[in-house]
Amino acid sequence: MFDMLGKLNEVKKAMDEMKARLDSISVDGEAGEGSVKVTATGNKVIKSVSIADKLMQADRKEELEELIELAVNRALDKAQNLSETEMKAAGKGILPNIPGLF
Repeated sequence: MFDMLGKLNEVKKAMDEMKARLDSISVDGEAGEGSVKVTATGNKVIKSVSIADKLMQADRKEELEELIELAVNRALDKAQNLSETEMKAAGKGILPNIPGLF
């Protein structure tokens, strides 16, 4: 019983460390050949959006919206992949070997 509680404490500590690490890592998503760039943390928090001046015209509004959506989704996909990789690394050796868990 105490061994299991110890393992749970190890898992919580590893998860807290992973979350802090993911907060310090940035990923970028770009669209329109770099015309729109979105930066997110590994915890999927958008930190910045950069838009090229050439897209800041009324007649390019729809294109801009599409590029922002694409860049945000790319950044969040990268953040998700990073998070999954970190979680797998944090869980190995701590949690029991359960098929399909990692």
